Parts: sequence; C-alpha cells; structure tokens
Amino acid sequence: MVQLVESGGGSVQAGGSLRLSCAASGFTVSVYYMAWFRQAPGKEREGVALTRVSGTYYADSVKGRFTSSRDNAKNTLYLEMNGLIPEDTAMYYCAAAFGAGVSDFSAFLRVRTFWGQGTQVTVSS
Repeated sequence: MVQLVESGGGSVQAGGSLRLSCAASGFTVSVYYMAWFRQAPGKEREGVALTRVSGTYYADSVKGRFTSSRDNAKNTLYLEMNGLIPEDTAMYYCAAAFGAGVSDFSAFLRVRTFWGQGTQVTVSS
C-alpha cells in the first residue's frame, strides 16, 4: 500500500527555518517524481518543489529559500525551508506521481498521484 506521511511543520517567526519530512512506504521515492505542494486558506493549491530525474524545479516564490532532497536509504523526501515569510503559511503536502513525462506542476497533477495528509506551517511576522 502506498503511503506518505509528512512531519516537521510548526510555528516560527519570520526569518526562521523548518525542515519537513515525508516518509514513504509501498514504493521507492528515488524512482518516481516527488513534489511538495502547499495550500493556504482561501487559496488554490500551489506547487513548491518538483523532484525529477534531471533535478529539482522550484516555484519562483520559494527559489533560493527552499531546498528539496531525498534520502534514498530512508525512503524519505525532505523540504528544507529557510528565510520563512508570513506568505509561506500554509498546509504543506508531499506527493508522488506514477506517470511519465512530468515536466512541471501541471503535468504532475495530470498523472496518477498519491498524497500525504499534510503538515501545517505557520509563519508570524
């Protein structure tokens, strides 16, 4: 059974850092497209980072501040978030895409995906 479990969210002040983890089971994270999305209240879901074989693609809003990585031995995806700002406040989800040709967030959402339950990040000013 495919399962994704996020952890590491919390409340921080602006300028702070958090590291989110996404533990995967039922499949191998190194083989599939993995992504982080976020959704703030009243806003649409937004792609944050997309890890592909060719590298990781970041949304402009987080480029230079967030880093996504994988620990294949632990079968876990991470999102290191630095320089947090209030606009980063959202529920963060990790997801896996079981498809081909995923070049961006829109393509990711068009193939079969699995999602975690999310972890809340709150940044105060």
